[in-house]
Amino acid sequence: MSTVIGAFRLMSQHLRRSPVRCRSVALLKRVVRCRAMHDAGMSTAEYAIGTLAACAFAALLYKVVTSSTVLQLLTGLVTRALKAPF
Repeated sequence: MSTVIGAFRLMSQHLRRSPVRCRSVALLKRVVRCRAMHDAGMSTAEYAIGTLAACAFAALLYKVVTSSTVLQLLTGLVTRALKAPF
């Protein structure tokens, strides 16, 4: 959004002296703001898909972390870290 505003500022600097052009730039700014406000967030279906994906990823991560191989690696890592000389 900030790049859009920056582009409008640059355009308005170049078109500053012509009242007709300034009105068209102002109208274009208004249209972009309205469209940006209208599509400001996710819909309910997008939230549902995002929540489902997050839950699936959490389940996969839980399975990986609780597997015996990863559990042994993590236990060994913590054991070595605690026995390290200071």
